[in-house]
Amino acid sequence: MKSYQVITDRIVSLLEEGTVPWHKPWKGGPAGHPRSLSTGKPYRGINIFMLHAAGYSSPHWLTFKHAQAMGGHVCKGEKGWPVVFWKWIDRRASDQDEGADQGKRKGGQVPLLRYFTVFNVEQCEGLGIEAPAPPDGVLDFQPIDQAERIAAAMPDPPTIRNGEARAYYRRSSDTVNMPRQELFTSGEEYYSTLFHELTHATGHERRLNRQGVADQATFGSTCYGREELVAEMGAAFLCGQTGIEQTTIENSAAYLAGWLKTIKADARLVVTAAAQAQKAADYVLNVKHDEA
Repeated sequence: MKSYQVITDRIVSLLEEGTVPWHKPWKGGPAGHPRSLSTGKPYRGINIFMLHAAGYSSPHWLTFKHAQAMGGHVCKGEKGWPVVFWKWIDRRASDQDEGADQGKRKGGQVPLLRYFTVFNVEQCEGLGIEAPAPPDGVLDFQPIDQAERIAAAMPDPPTIRNGEARAYYRRSSDTVNMPRQELFTSGEEYYSTLFHELTHATGHERRLNRQGVADQATFGSTCYGREELVAEMGAAFLCGQTGIEQTTIENSAAYLAGWLKTIKADARLVVTAAAQAQKAADYVLNVKHDEA
């Protein structure tokens, strides 16, 4: 069962970081699926999700040994990503292995799930490969002055980085990661996403100390769902301050629809989440209100 657990653990860690698949108003890199550099073949199944979620612009992946064989190497400190495949083994051998799928058989054999680790070419040096071309149709990004001023004026802000093609807030390091601005479908969507992550950051224990951030809520829980509502509502309040809410409300509504079950399960949730979102927006804007 180790192969299953490796994949499950990685997916859970992505979800806990805030990588939610249906909320992605930016381009994830060149067209086409992630693929093996050595064979040129695209990956399939869960591997597509896993490698897309890694956030690299290049679709090409290779093993540690393949990088060395090409005269290059994986950069120090880089983390690999698991890729799974099915291997047919003798039925008698499978009796000793819990990873075999006993429900499927081919002659005297059963499929066994295995995995190996791959690295993106962007995690390597000395491969002699040209840098990937930028995605088609990248945005000619034009900053929105009012949105820039709001983000820049946030008191005690988290560190904002552009290291991956994923948007998330990481409490342990108090950092917000944002995809590069030109990858977004519009400038308004960039700022809406940034405001979403900055709202999450207000929940840090040294800011508003909000449940769901300060104590790292589990993905899928009511507390996690509430925090996502807070972040999206907070982003809506901040977008309203800049006058861009009309161009982002459709994506926001689609995102919140993903949490409809959580909303319906607790009649008080929307009201309490909105109150917390208002506090979060006020924090970002450095506005003080009398609680009374």
